[in-house]
Parts: sequence; C-alpha cells; structure tokens
Amino acid sequence: MADDPASADLPPRLRRTLELVYGVEGVLEARIWQWPGRVAVGVRGGSSTSPTDLVRRVEVAVAGLRDPEESWDFGILGDARGH
Repeated sequence: MADDPASADLPPRLRRTLELVYGVEGVLEARIWQWPGRVAVGVRGGSSTSPTDLVRRVEVAVAGLRDPEESWDFGILGDARGH
C-alpha cells in the first residue's frame, strides 16, 4: 500500500486507518470512504476468515483513530467478480 499512488492522495488520518486495517490478519482488500462527520470502512477477507470476526478485529484496530463526533460504519466488501 505504501507505493500506491492513490493512497498518497488520502489525508494522513485516512491513510493511517488503511495501514491499520491492512495490518489486521485476514484482510485481503480494504476501502475507505469519508463524508462530513462519517467514515465507512469496507474489507474483504480470505475464505478461511469469518466476516463477523474480521469486522470486529478491524473495528478494534482503528478504535484509537475514531473521533467521538464521527459515525463510523464497518462492513464486508462485495465480490467484484459478481460471485
């Protein structure tokens, strides 16, 4: 991710959020969106990873970055291949 040109365009806090998310065991892909007062994080894990457990671990990993005034949503990314 450090060499990803798209990540260089992100604000430092969102870039750090993605770094922490990718540091969670089992995360294969992650996306982040931000609107005023709201952040959404979507992840995709491997087939041996429980989606519920993965989302819980991602939430814990980024807890220190969360602003109490913001709403954060977490979820599983859909399969881009349509399967």
